[in-house]
Amino acid sequence: MERFKKLSLIVLAIVMSMTYINAQSQMNIKKQHLATIAALEAKGDVKNLLPAINAGLDDGLTVNQIKEALSQLYAYTGFPRSLNALGVLQQVVADREKLGRTTEVGPDAAPLPDDYDALKQGTEVQTRLTGQPFDYQFAPQTDYYLKAHLFGDIFARTTLTEPEREIVTVSAISALEGCEPQLIAHVRGARNMGVTDDEIHFIPQVLEKTVGALEAWRARKAIATVYGEPMNEGRPTDGTWPRGDFNSDYAEYFIGNSYLAPMDAENGGPVNVTFEPGCRNNWHIHHKAVQVLICVEGRGWYQEWGKSPVELKPGVVIPIPEGVKHWHGAARDSWFQHVTYMTRVESGSTTDWLEPVNDEIYDKLP
Repeated sequence: MERFKKLSLIVLAIVMSMTYINAQSQMNIKKQHLATIAALEAKGDVKNLLPAINAGLDDGLTVNQIKEALSQLYAYTGFPRSLNALGVLQQVVADREKLGRTTEVGPDAAPLPDDYDALKQGTEVQTRLTGQPFDYQFAPQTDYYLKAHLFGDIFARTTLTEPEREIVTVSAISALEGCEPQLIAHVRGARNMGVTDDEIHFIPQVLEKTVGALEAWRARKAIATVYGEPMNEGRPTDGTWPRGDFNSDYAEYFIGNSYLAPMDAENGGPVNVTFEPGCRNNWHIHHKAVQVLICVEGRGWYQEWGKSPVELKPGVVIPIPEGVKHWHGAARDSWFQHVTYMTRVESGSTTDWLEPVNDEIYDKLP
């Protein structure tokens, strides 16, 4: 069992490493791994952090570089997250040693001169990062900690470059709910600290592949704000309910992409359906069965033929009468999920798929 567990971790690490192969022009592979590791640390996702660290070590990150990133993040995500992640790194190193896998420790930070002034240096770094002098007069002690400790003591360590540190920071804050102002500020700061425009725009793609849709969306939204770019993508679901696989079998009956996650459906359990923003199914009719929708995430719409649309939000339950023509789907600015099951099913039950819900109907919805 222990050997199988270790083999599984190796396979996971290889899979995560492979997601980066086609992305070298936008961001080098080590920075991609730093972005993933940082976001998983901030998210507290210890399960996926372990293979992510393994993948980073396999692709050339050193133990000290990862240790530096996780230590820096205590200033953004708190000591509990940072210490948990450092514990995972320690476990990964020990496991690799037992398996005889190559693990480069790498150099530690260069020593600082005897006359090093953390407050002076940190003030200079913070000014470059923000683009202007910054003083947090409301909380002078916090201002001192930011300058002298974060941007002085920590940023002075040479184990990571300043651009690498900002990639770590932007990625981590993207995994934190409610930190949009700080995320926007650090996207600006990343540009000022030498992260290229291509690298900044690639961070959401890395997070989408290795961390989650919501984290990628937060990064994408902050980047769009800083660069003055259009952002038409609605907020994705937070991952509480599984997204599942692309709904390829029924794709012809949907406008936009939908995803299905069967929840013990083979034994009569429900199915969770995820709609991307603007996605809706065609008008359709269930014969000899009643479909029940239980809305769990996001915002959407339900409409019966000849009746007004009903807004769908978490907690709304819709029993769809047998034989009634209807459609349901997401709002244009939001991902949407509902759990669905069939009840009062009679022998010979069927579904008739009809015409699409045209834009003239859909675009009138708020």
